Order: sequence, then structure tokens, then C-alpha cells
Amino acid sequence: MTLAIDFGTSNTVVTRWNSATQAPEAIALPPLAQQLGKNPPLVPSLVYVENAAKGTIQAGQPVRDSGLDVSADNRFYRNFKRGIGTAIQGFLPELDGCALSFEQIGSWFLADVLRAIKASGEAVDSVVFTVPVDSFEVYRHWLSETGATLDLPEVRLLDEPTAAALGYGIRQSETVLVVDFGGGTLDFSLVDLAIAPNRKPLGFILRWGNQPLADSSAQKPQRAKVLAKAGENLGGADIDNWLADYFHRQQGIPLSPLTQRLVERLKIQLSDKSQATESFFDDETLESLTLKLDRATFEDILKNNQFFDRLEGCLGQIFQQMRRQGLSLVDIDAVLLVGGTAQIPAVQSWLASHFDAEKIRSDRPFTAVAEGALQVQQGIELTDFLYHSYGIRYWDRRHRRHSWQPIIRSGQPYPSTEPVEIVLGASTDNQPSIELVIGELGNEADLTTTEVFFEGDRLITRQSAQAAQQVQPLNDTGSGRTIAQLAPLGVPGSDRIRVLFEVDRDRTLRLTVEDILTGDTLLTNQPVVQLS
Repeated sequence: MTLAIDFGTSNTVVTRWNSATQAPEAIALPPLAQQLGKNPPLVPSLVYVENAAKGTIQAGQPVRDSGLDVSADNRFYRNFKRGIGTAIQGFLPELDGCALSFEQIGSWFLADVLRAIKASGEAVDSVVFTVPVDSFEVYRHWLSETGATLDLPEVRLLDEPTAAALGYGIRQSETVLVVDFGGGTLDFSLVDLAIAPNRKPLGFILRWGNQPLADSSAQKPQRAKVLAKAGENLGGADIDNWLADYFHRQQGIPLSPLTQRLVERLKIQLSDKSQATESFFDDETLESLTLKLDRATFEDILKNNQFFDRLEGCLGQIFQQMRRQGLSLVDIDAVLLVGGTAQIPAVQSWLASHFDAEKIRSDRPFTAVAEGALQVQQGIELTDFLYHSYGIRYWDRRHRRHSWQPIIRSGQPYPSTEPVEIVLGASTDNQPSIELVIGELGNEADLTTTEVFFEGDRLITRQSAQAAQQVQPLNDTGSGRTIAQLAPLGVPGSDRIRVLFEVDRDRTLRLTVEDILTGDTLLTNQPVVQLS
């Protein structure tokens, strides 16, 4: 059985293929999932660590049912996805003599989800995970490693916005803008779906595992091409924090897990009503707590936190990328909304100010991503481009600091059509080897950066002016940096090695290294890192 898992900051959705209906369906995972009203089964992305040494946890809906999500307990974790693969200012407390990380908490959570699936008696052959469009390589690598730890035969990764486009079931050639706005991330993706009549759009970007790509020799592949991307580390969790801060200032309400839960409920209520009220009675202190909010005040809170400015910034990046390709606003056939935060009326009103109402679709906010990702098992091809640039580190003598020289620019499709060549020389006498540090470069157009840090016991994000380009080193280890052993030893003053960079169809950056002095080939098509 092939599964698709949309691991979200607030909720996680799991889908499987129904052979009877020949369509994807969300899996009910009792007791982990909750199902309220018309919503599909959703697994709250919550973890309570019972014993860190043994890896014993409660996950999902049982955490809420036990009231563990409203207690000030350092064993309870929400929004932990946001900390995975991120340099965080702060620390997690030790529990039961064990040092914890967000990666470990996330792995425990996904392991519980997989255990619930396997308890149904069906064997899992392959899992497709969806990933935010602006995620760095470290997050994608963590997902693949988690898949290996859970003994999954095959793990594939697909960008969340592209999966959503596929999940909305577009049945003709269209250019769609996907707005994926969940608990932790905001992703805009413009996707060109070149779909043959009466065929569902299917595809994949990359894969882990040893299974071959699907054989497409019998028919011409259907293609879904990603034309433009933009994203921010912004989501419903930030809005909950802003609301909690508002009530703290206005009513002196303490910042606590209980407050976070109540303001989240207020936010959800305001998707259907113009006013919302939440009350809580503490059996121990005999105190009651009542919070009230209306849509107008809610929108003011969003404005005061530059919410709409950040939406405009992402949309502006999409329009800029479109103009480079000779496209304009009229070329967008549909706007597809996914994620709980996309259901906020103020967000939908903002979109309606930019697009015709008949183009906006929001009827599958929770399942479109997981359902679309599931369809990659059909083996139809997807073409995509690299979201980040990649470069090599060098010593900037003028400013006396390390800097980065781009070698592969964002927006480049893969596999490469031609290799990128650089020539390097020795920097010291009798140099035995040459090292090269490769980094994943943040978007050069971004004027701000997102800081992830602790404020009290809350994991939050904050936008600030970017002093320097963000870089995620990919091979900065002793052995990983060395690309050439020099024999004879190197001396300064002349070119010594030629390095050729290529990206293959699986997004793997490969190096070929030639010794100019001896004529020897030192590395041939050597894989270095997998790119985003």
C-alpha cells in the first residue's frame, strides 16, 4: 500500500488509494485522529513525552482528550515541526536524563502515525511526504532519514503546493496559483498543468529508495511544470501568538498553553461567524476565563503584525517571476487554497482583491495536498526547478571574511543541460589537498530573514532586516570538504584542478574533478549532496 502524509504544523493528514473507487481517501486513524463535522480525519500535530529514555509518548487527539495541551508542562509540544532543521535561539529541557531535539519529537510523532496505520493490518510499501516549498535541505534530509528509521521500503518527497494542484483534480491544461497556508508556512506556487483530456494530473519531483522510476515508454508523460515559487515561515501558529499577546495586553490574560488553545478556537470560529467567544472554568482555582473577539478587531491585529504586507511580498515575488517568463495576471486560470489559515475570511478577501472570484477555489483545504501527493504512485512525470541557489565558500580578502560565490542559480531546471566549470589552485606551499565547502543560499531578493527562537515557553518566528545572505552549508565536515588529493603537492601561483558541477534528474549535485597538472581525473560524477 502506498500512503501520502501531509505532516503539518497544526494537523497531519494521511491518505491512501481506494482501489474500489480508484481515488485517494483520507484515513481515519483512531484514536490519533479527530473528525469534526464535514472535516476529514485530522491528526493534531501534538506530542506529550511520557518517558524520553524509552521514547514513550502520546500523540494526536489523545493529548487533547487528556487535557495535556492546556497544562504548563515541559513534556508537551506543539508546533514542533517549525523547529526541525532550524537554527534556534534557545534550548529544549532535558527529560528523564535525555537531551531532546525537535527532530526527535517529530520522528516519534511520525512513528506513532505509522504504527496506527500498520495496526489496521495493511502493509506499507511506499510513503510520499509533502514538504514546504522553501524548506532547506536539512529538513528534507531529516524526512528521508526518518523514513529509513521507520523501515519504509521507499520514501518520496513532493512540494506541498504542487501536490495541492494535483489534488484539486484539474482535468485540463491550466496555469494555477496554489496558496498553501497552514499552521507553520505560507507557500505560493504557480504550476502549469499540461494535462491530456480526461486524464488526472499526476507527478513527482524526487524520490528515495531503490525502486526505479515508472516506465513511461508506453505513453507520452503528462507534465506539470512549476513556473514560480515564493514562501514564508508564517502560519496559523504565528496568528495564535499574536492573539494571545493581544489578550495579554488588553485583559492581562497570562500567556499559557491554555490561552493558546482558546485563541486558536476563537480564530477557527471567526471563519464562520462575525463574533466569537471562548470560556474556560478552572476546577481547582474556581476561576473563569472568557475571551471575545470580532472579525474587525481580528483584522486589525493582523494588520498591526504586518500580516498583509508579507502576503503582498510573496505575491509580488510570484508576479516578478511571471514577468520574466512573459506571463501576466490574466494567465492564471485558477487560485487554489489549501491549509486551515487560508480559510480565514480576511485572507480570502485579500485574495479576492487581486483575483476574480470565480477563479478562487477553497473547497478542499485540508485534503488537497495529501490526495495530490498520493497520485505520484501512478508514475507521471513532473518537471521542476531548484528553489534555492547553491554556491562555494571563499575568503573575501577585502572584507576579511568568508563569502559565497553562486555556482548554480535558483530557477535552474534539472537535470543540467551543461556542467558549470570552475578552476582552483593551491593557496599554500606543499598543499596536500583542496577543500570546497558547498552551501545552500537563501533567496538574494529577500530583504528580510526569519528568526526562530523561544520567548518564554513559546516557539515563535520573527521577521527582521537581513544583514547578510542566509546560507546552509551542506558538506562542512572534515572529510566532506575534501574534493582532491594532490600528488605532487600543490604550490600557489597556478591553476591546479578543474571542477565540473552538474545536477542529475534526482536533484543530486555531482562533481567531476580533473588534475590540470597531471591530467588525471580525480573524481568522476561523484554525488555530493541532494539539492532542494
